[in-house]
Amino acid sequence: MNNQVYDVAVFGGGPAGIVAALAAARTGASVILVERYGFLGGMSTASLVYPWMTFHTASGEQAVKGIAQEIVDRLAQLGASPGHLRDTIGFVHTLTPFRPETFKWLAFNMLQEAGVKLLLHSFAAEVRMSGNHLDGVAVWNKGGRMMIEAKIFIDATGDADVAHLAGASCEQGNEAGKVQPMTMKFRMKGVDLDEVVQYMKRHPEEFYEKSLIAELDQLPLTGVMGFYSKWRQAGLPIPREGVLFFAGPEPDEVLINVSRVSGLDPTKPEDLTAAEIEGREQVQLLEQFFRSDIPGFSGAYVAQTGAQIGVRETRRVMGDYVLNGVDVLSARAFDDVIARSGYPIDIHNPQGSGVTANFIKGGGAYDIPYRSIVPLGVENVLLAGRCISTTHEAQATTRLTPSCMAIGQAAGTAAALASVHNVGVRDISMKELQQKLLAAGAELGRQLN
Repeated sequence: MNNQVYDVAVFGGGPAGIVAALAAARTGASVILVERYGFLGGMSTASLVYPWMTFHTASGEQAVKGIAQEIVDRLAQLGASPGHLRDTIGFVHTLTPFRPETFKWLAFNMLQEAGVKLLLHSFAAEVRMSGNHLDGVAVWNKGGRMMIEAKIFIDATGDADVAHLAGASCEQGNEAGKVQPMTMKFRMKGVDLDEVVQYMKRHPEEFYEKSLIAELDQLPLTGVMGFYSKWRQAGLPIPREGVLFFAGPEPDEVLINVSRVSGLDPTKPEDLTAAEIEGREQVQLLEQFFRSDIPGFSGAYVAQTGAQIGVRETRRVMGDYVLNGVDVLSARAFDDVIARSGYPIDIHNPQGSGVTANFIKGGGAYDIPYRSIVPLGVENVLLAGRCISTTHEAQATTRLTPSCMAIGQAAGTAAALASVHNVGVRDISMKELQQKLLAAGAELGRQLN
């Protein structure tokens, strides 16, 4: 068995894990990033979860900066993103289109620049513990079993795989234990977006009430939510109320977010298998519906489906503080703030149709406290991404990609500080952590004295 030892080991190569590994390496730690696929990007690439929503508050203040913004800037320099654009659906202030294939390459490039060791095609399978201390994580890959040892571990798996194996307390779903539905996203090419816009102008009542239809002569179309009567008339066996898609990144292309697979548990392999099958069946039905019923799609076709179905929610690790819905909606500030988000609470009904949306007080942002990335019951693990310590309601905003990237930067920086100073994750200086984050361009909503 091949043992490898690092200051910081990050598990999960999605946006949170990528940013966590970058932050840890840039803060002086030796870092390994372990990912189960042969590429990085997590839900953003494997499940086509784009555009990124949102870097801004409803009032237009940028709430997520730092490494996340650096990634957007570098994608823009490569011609792979136009940067932040107004959300023409009107649900949030901005969204950020990008080319997933370029993001896959850029993530490799940035991590190699920072000196991060990459281990792909490897899956966390077992842990070795000394009491509450995580000594190592055994991964399985083509070479067999390999033990990864580190001073500090970061769980950015989305499903809390490492923390769960290490014995951390987890919750899942709403009060009934039901999680938000899964979605198989897909790209369609050959779309006439001008025809879509003209239909929207003629039938504004058919679209989400906040849609910026009156501004489409000045703004590029970025998203559409509606075609309500056409959806009702079609009668497809998918529990949605209408059509949702996002334009780009190419001029004749959209990303469709309509399929919905409910009532299954993504942490159970049998359920996840059933979801993959059902999701692709829904894509076939939706392609036919779009081509026959939706203006601008008569010559369009499915160009790509996700490598896996998109997962919104699984385990949430219980931490030193459980961020809740009131914290979010009241725009609560915390002394141990390590990230912020302006995304509203957005809960897709776990057991049927409908989406519950609640917006943050004053169109502002809420703080994410450090205590919510420190799990109970394990000494040397930090959390990043959608598995942090929240309620079901709060997770419906912290799960969004820009929020996850901001959390990842904090987790990586904190892990490196704990490693460098040889202290526990609860013993690092909060002032030093916040100063490091601010110096690296992160947005904490305040400056420190």
